[in-house]
Amino acid sequence: MTTIRSTRVLVDGELRPATLRMEEGIVVEIGDGTADHDFGDLVVFPGLVDSHVHVNEPGRTEWEGFATATRAAIAGGTTTIVDMPLNSIPPTTDVAALEVKRQAASGAISCDVAFWGGFTGDTGPLAGLAAEGVSGFKVFLCESGVDEYPMVGPDLLGRAMAVTGPLGLPLLVHAEDPDHLRPVGGDPAVYANYLASRPVEAEVEAVASVAAMASATGAPAQILHVSSGDAAAVIGGGPDALTGETCPHYLTFCAEEIPDGATRFKCAPPIRERSQREALWDALREGLLQMVVSDHSPSPGEMKTGDFASSWGGISSVQLRLPAVWTGAAERGVPVERLADWLAAAPARLAGVDDRKGSIRVGADADLVVWDPDAAFAVDSTALHHRHPVCPYEGMTLRGVVVATLLAGVPVYSDGSVTPGRGRMLTR
Repeated sequence: MTTIRSTRVLVDGELRPATLRMEEGIVVEIGDGTADHDFGDLVVFPGLVDSHVHVNEPGRTEWEGFATATRAAIAGGTTTIVDMPLNSIPPTTDVAALEVKRQAASGAISCDVAFWGGFTGDTGPLAGLAAEGVSGFKVFLCESGVDEYPMVGPDLLGRAMAVTGPLGLPLLVHAEDPDHLRPVGGDPAVYANYLASRPVEAEVEAVASVAAMASATGAPAQILHVSSGDAAAVIGGGPDALTGETCPHYLTFCAEEIPDGATRFKCAPPIRERSQREALWDALREGLLQMVVSDHSPSPGEMKTGDFASSWGGISSVQLRLPAVWTGAAERGVPVERLADWLAAAPARLAGVDDRKGSIRVGADADLVVWDPDAAFAVDSTALHHRHPVCPYEGMTLRGVVVATLLAGVPVYSDGSVTPGRGRMLTR
């Protein structure tokens, strides 16, 4: 049996003194008394859950792979990730591709990993993927950026909901209406030109369409990477079956501050104006959005040229989700307890692993992150554990330092060092 203690352990939504006793990877008692490891006043959260991570292995392992992505997750206090069905080759759109993905992950993962399935038009494989334990299915309403993962239109989306609704699995939607998207006009190095090519109307129209379908069918749907308060308001006014997430980059950066040519900030939907950033914070506080996930979508540095039209649209941040969100939350007077729901409990519920992940309670997995909300550090991209040192947070001072991460009761991170290879593959 292993025990840890702190004066600030998050139990039942509040920070309080507690001693956690763990046996065979499970929390077996929450009590008082001395412990093997006393962390003083450091905050102890449940291990974070990131339900939106692009690992890209197999097929594009040179962009990112299971070994590097999961080490970065552990170093950032995330003990469970859910891998997206693209940009790997083959994409995870049938059981055979899922098996290829699992083989690639076997023995390589440092955190626990669940998998999303994908839907690109054929409803036939959905039931089989569900039986294999995927957490749900991802669709694009616009071009995905990779040829092997085509978009679907409203008719196909409706067909998918007719299958996923009875299965009880969420449909994850990249919601931008292609009729509102346009090529980058003018100088492609100018960020304002890229922003204009993917206007907020594209997001709002697509979200409204998904909301209508979710209302008509009752099928659960999750709007991915919400970039605007306008879209969050549509989600909040939609059916209970409709939920939404945002990402640290939308909560941290704003269009007015992005330099021309700085394609490390490129993502889709784009980072929008300051007013939209503040509206997203309001949406989180009001419960219109339920979670903050990384949408870790890495690429080699040479794919981030100074041209917003041709550069890869993705941001690497799986290791920085906790400090990035806490930095913004603390500036806005958000209590630290709120972060545990946004970063752990809500993503665990979405992925269907909340029976064992996302909270500190007797019977749950002993996955924990110990962190100092009062400490700060300057981001050095070369010191991060993901594969390529390309990151828009470079040089920023962020609050919140991860001191230790425990996976199944075993310390797997401290002093900048990760113990690799202890992760397990999960099913919903």
